[in-house]
Amino acid sequence: MPFEDITKPPKPLPQPQLREIRNGLFVLPPLSRRGHGPGVIILAPDSPALTRIDDAGVPSPMMKWAEEGYAVAEIQLRALGEEDEETALQDAVRALDAEDTVDTKGKYAILSYIPAIWNRVAPFLDSVSAITAAVTYVDASDVATLATPTTPTLRHIAGSPTSPEHRPIRTEELVEYWYPSVQSCFFAAPFQPLFNYAQESVSHTRNLTFVKPRLGGPYFDLEAIWEEHTYYEFADRSVEHTMSTMVQEPYVNHVPTLTGGVGRGPLSTFYRDNFIFANSVDTQLELVSRTLGIDRIVDEFIMHMTHDQEVDWLVPGIPPTHCKLAIPFTAVVNVRGDRLYHEHIAWDQGTVLRQLGLLPEYLPFPYALPGGQTPAAGKRFEYRVPVVGVAAANKLRERGSEPSNELFEYKLREV
Repeated sequence: MPFEDITKPPKPLPQPQLREIRNGLFVLPPLSRRGHGPGVIILAPDSPALTRIDDAGVPSPMMKWAEEGYAVAEIQLRALGEEDEETALQDAVRALDAEDTVDTKGKYAILSYIPAIWNRVAPFLDSVSAITAAVTYVDASDVATLATPTTPTLRHIAGSPTSPEHRPIRTEELVEYWYPSVQSCFFAAPFQPLFNYAQESVSHTRNLTFVKPRLGGPYFDLEAIWEEHTYYEFADRSVEHTMSTMVQEPYVNHVPTLTGGVGRGPLSTFYRDNFIFANSVDTQLELVSRTLGIDRIVDEFIMHMTHDQEVDWLVPGIPPTHCKLAIPFTAVVNVRGDRLYHEHIAWDQGTVLRQLGLLPEYLPFPYALPGGQTPAAGKRFEYRVPVVGVAAANKLRERGSEPSNELFEYKLREV
């Protein structure tokens, strides 16, 4: 994909153009850069927060699906009070059929975030031919009484299987996932106490895996989106263009040092003050492996750089040592639609400090030994710190470049 010229301002992020079709029925066009895509219908409780994003950057389901590149029709509970459920479904279908940004007319997925609405609407899904896939969140205690249409359905079940014999169903028409660590099916509904960010994220990826092939997408070139982002970070060094490749409220988490930023404002500040201009001019990324998922990229790579200035995000507070570094990294990059949502970046901080000459080879062992062994008078035990330097990068690149298991030979020493 062609990158924008950094001598020109980046294109602004699209703003939600929410329309109320009738009481309790709303439509939101896609918020992707592409600007068009398939359609989905959301069943949700009554709420004025259709396009809300909270202080932690968590969007409403409607916003999230629009950022994924879908045109979204939301049916709220009050819409079912005016007309029967089948009419409400047909109204949502007609609204999407009339939407210019919908690519494929007459083929939609429906997602329910509360069981009460699902059980009212699900019996009518089979009579609405435009509904080709369904997703619902339920509690384990409600599975036995759950309405079950013939429409291919994905169930997210909060709790543990009700009997040891029960196994999650995996068929073409019905797929189940259980979430034993959550208290309620409302774990996927933001802005309320039972929301569970991590488990909702897992369920959302499963939703995309289930829905995308049944609606024909939307599919985006995840590699090109990630490479565009890193191009602006490391080659052009443009904060504005780097941020233009990300959704409205993204975040970056550098796990070893807790550096990065959550939200557009803090992340922009981090990129400007602590990242983009803090990397040496000889910084290079050497890709070792890449795994592509439905909504994310997992990279193994080696970062090469000279520590010729203070690098806040990597080794904060350490003055330049002018040492060469080759650091193994892992990046888990979540792409929402055709923009980045988050980066989880991890590396071995021990190998960084060893290459900088700032981590001693041996350190005191402060604990008692098995059998009550103690050092001689005036002596102490030391252990060899189980950290290697550039050898870690070498072995990531080429499995036979360094011998395996040599650290096994090191024992405590008495000094």
